[in-house]
Amino acid sequence: MDAKRAQEISASSTMANVTCNGEAVYIEHVDQQNGTATIHPLNDPNSKQSVSVTSLNEV
Repeated sequence: MDAKRAQEISASSTMANVTCNGEAVYIEHVDQQNGTATIHPLNDPNSKQSVSVTSLNEV
């Protein structure tokens, strides 16, 4: 995924199906300049991590 699409998903009120390494995640924030996103697993909102947007996949 690219940073622009990740930002669109993050800003949308509609929940998109996004995975990171096969795990369903929620995109909290996107840093388009650095190409990173703050995400957390859908089942664990307290487990935030920063990943490259290229590791995110829309299903």
